[in-house]
Amino acid sequence: MSAFRRFLHWGPITALSIIKCITLTTLYMNSMWWPPNQSFGGFAHQAFFLLLSTLATFNYVMATLTGPGLLPKNWQPKVPEDTQFLQYCKECEGYKAPRSHHCRKCGRCVKKMDHHCPWINHCVGWANHAYFTYFLLFSILGSLQGTVVLCCAFYRGIYRFYYLTHGLEHLASVHFNITSIIMCILGMGLAIGVVIGLSMLLFIQLKTIVKNQTGIEIWIVEKALYRRYINIAKDDFVYPYDLGWRLNLRQVFNDDCQKQGDGIEWPVLEGCDQYTLTREQLAQKQEKRARTRTFKCIAPVSGRWLPIFSQGWRVCTAAPCTDEPRIRLLPEDVIKVTRFRKHWLFGERVLSDLELADNKQKRRKGHIRGWFPRRCAVELTEMTATGTGQDSDAAGEAAPPSTRINGRDVKNGKTLNGHGKQQRRERESGKKYM
Repeated sequence: MSAFRRFLHWGPITALSIIKCITLTTLYMNSMWWPPNQSFGGFAHQAFFLLLSTLATFNYVMATLTGPGLLPKNWQPKVPEDTQFLQYCKECEGYKAPRSHHCRKCGRCVKKMDHHCPWINHCVGWANHAYFTYFLLFSILGSLQGTVVLCCAFYRGIYRFYYLTHGLEHLASVHFNITSIIMCILGMGLAIGVVIGLSMLLFIQLKTIVKNQTGIEIWIVEKALYRRYINIAKDDFVYPYDLGWRLNLRQVFNDDCQKQGDGIEWPVLEGCDQYTLTREQLAQKQEKRARTRTFKCIAPVSGRWLPIFSQGWRVCTAAPCTDEPRIRLLPEDVIKVTRFRKHWLFGERVLSDLELADNKQKRRKGHIRGWFPRRCAVELTEMTATGTGQDSDAAGEAAPPSTRINGRDVKNGKTLNGHGKQQRRERESGKKYM
């Protein structure tokens, strides 16, 4: 994606519009509340606000244009034997370097990926982490100053008549009309919202930077600790990149605000190596595959976020609160499910032989990995026959496998209740003695 087209997205358009709306409204109200042309204090106050607004805009643009640093396609480690410690990316057709992850929005593997930010229409990672953090800081400070100005100007404006009737004409400098009062209220709301929202995000970012972790790595570490909690026989896990808060900060912030290193090789603690974390990831993936269950689609799935007309309000109200995609499914599709909820499942659709043979040319559009309603699929559970049936021998056919729908056995499209199961067991037990 070109640099200019990256701004033609609802995220950057909305973010820049909010910044400029707060800036222009604050400048207009400040010209009446504390005019910069009447005192040095007013001039310095407005100059400081403009500095914060400029710094916030500059770091926002740099975070968007610089990007997180993309791992080259078909990347492989220098030592071929090291590929056993790395995950393979099917989309990029190469291996994922340590601390790199594939972003489904960008369509590339990102170095030291923290998260994909829709407001900059790009990922936050190795190359633009400092710019993004500075953007949050200056936006908060500028919006905080703007909140103070707008609140004070609003107070002066609504009490203007009181000041005029009580001999306080010098305080009645703010006068409202319909347009200005709407602008002031809207600006106050936006400024307060920016301060609250970005302060929470800045706290999370600083917390991860001090620990030299990303949002994804926090989850990996939590799973690593849990694996050792349920199995104390495993060796203790040591996070390899936490070098102490001073060195951790220097990896992101420096005098030139420039990225350090190549984003592939990282300094690690003594006793660790470049693949300490990737080996833990592979172990977690292996356990995840062991928990995978196979489902078969029995009803079409639209892939919409809120399929209220096809699935009903109960499924929609229980939808996962996540930005992970929803997948489109057709009957007879097979899905490898790894996460389970009451009304939703998360898994990856198994590509058909035709899709694999044509090498993406006839692959179905849309995501192959994501959430879908649980009621549209059944779990495949093959039942092993313990004997040969008289009827099946006469027909020359084996007993068809049964499946499970919401914990109930289904055979030939019919649900087997308790009486049906008992009859089946009696028939099977009778055949053994015939």
